[in-house]
Parts: sequence; structure tokens; C-alpha cells
Amino acid sequence: MSLRFAYNTNGTAHHRMDDAIDLIAESGYQGVALTLDIHHLDPFAEAWLPEAQRVSSRLQRLGLGSVIETGARFLLDPKAKHEPTLVCGDATGRARRIGFLKRAIDIGAILHSEAVSFWAGVPKDDIDRDEAGAWLREGLTEVVAYAAERNVVACLEPEPGMLIETLDDYAALDIPGLRLALDTGHCLVTGERDPAAAVGEFADRLGTVALEDMARGVHVHLPFGEGDMDVPAVLDALDAIGFEKLICVELSRESHRADLMVPASLRYLRDCRNPNPGASA
Repeated sequence: MSLRFAYNTNGTAHHRMDDAIDLIAESGYQGVALTLDIHHLDPFAEAWLPEAQRVSSRLQRLGLGSVIETGARFLLDPKAKHEPTLVCGDATGRARRIGFLKRAIDIGAILHSEAVSFWAGVPKDDIDRDEAGAWLREGLTEVVAYAAERNVVACLEPEPGMLIETLDDYAALDIPGLRLALDTGHCLVTGERDPAAAVGEFADRLGTVALEDMARGVHVHLPFGEGDMDVPAVLDALDAIGFEKLICVELSRESHRADLMVPASLRYLRDCRNPNPGASA
């Protein structure tokens, strides 16, 4: 079985969306992890629906699959990064985040995306964590039900520093229909599990997987070969469970050299799968 790879458009922030899609396709990827943002299929634009339909047609023509990502920094609030969230103290803000996730699900349905990925958020210091947890469960339950009605896979990504930070935090939620968006690099940040072991342990709950290099204990997405990730081991683990969905490369800090990093990342991954292409059988 051949593993399938995608590149996250948050690592092509200086490219027009069509140019980014073309670069990803021409580099040989099988899909796009599309981070909805002000310049990449803005979900709040007046013409979001025809734009989503246009992008869907473009992806189909290019033979690309997709995953919808929702981690844009200032899409909802231009003055507060990643706010509002599912755990903010303002009910109106939480409702706005839920509305955004529902719009992302609508777009995912139009693009025939494999999954829609999102995270919990960081509670402010004055917020009781138990209360935040209750808000989170309420919001997630609503979002998952909405996704199920549209045959879209809803995935929660544990994120270092957020209310749902680890894979155990995700598992404790136990919300039916909520799949796992596994960022393997985050396992190195939290130190909770070996990334390859996490793939096997959560095989039956994986909705989408992100892969990049990362140094242990430091939440910075690094190009392959610059951190502590055993990339071949993770790929072997994904192969072993028969993972057929897109594996998404996420290098949001490398947009200034996306022209180099998009193709280079796929070359690295292919070399990991075939380290001695010239060797005889």
C-alpha cells in the first residue's frame, strides 16, 4: 500500500490559493490540507459558497484529496490570535467559533474532504477549567452532530497548552463520532508517547494525521531532518495499520520558502519509504 501525502496551506501563506494548490500538485502530493483563512477560501466572504464549489472542482480536476484545517490565527478576531474558542468565557464568542466550525464542515462537504480538523482552545486564567470543560463538551457535541448530518468526519486535535493537550485528554472526552486529528510532532512536545506508538494505539480512532519534524519539548514545527522525529518509524506505523487517508505535512513557519519546502518535504518522505532506490533486490 502506498501512503498518501498532503501539504498544509498554512505553509504557503504568501501564495495565492490557486498557486499554492498548483505547487502542491506539481510537487507530487495526493492532497491539500486547506487551512481556511482570509486569503485561502475565506469562510466569511460573501461569495464563500461559489468559491468553495470552484475550489472543489479544481481539486477534482487535479486528482487531489483534501482535509479542512481550522487553525487560522486571526480569522475570527483580528486583534486576538485564535480567539474566540470553544472554551472562552463569552457565550457569544463560543457560538461564533461553533458557527465557524459548522461553516468549515459545510466547505468540507462541498470539497468531499476526508476530515475537518479543529482544536479546543486555551482557557483564560480567570476561567474555571471544569466550567470550560463543560462548555467544550457542549460545543463539540453540537459540532459532531452537525458533521454527522453532512457525512463529514469531525476530528479534534490535542494541542500543547490547550485544554485538550494530550491523547489521554482526547480519549477522556469519549464523545461518540469525534475522531482524532493526530499531530505526531505534538507527542514529542508533551512527551506523553512515542509518535509511532501513538499511531498504533489510536489506529481505530484516527481521522487525519499531521507529520513534521519537532524537537522534544519545543512546540515549533520544523522541516524534516531538523528535529527529533523518527519519520521512518511513524510512516512504518501508519503503513502497518493500513492508514489510507492523507498524511499532512504542516510547516506554517516556512511560508517564506514554500517554493523549496513543498517539494523538498515530499522528497524526504519518499526517501524514507525507499532509502536505497538504487539497491538491487
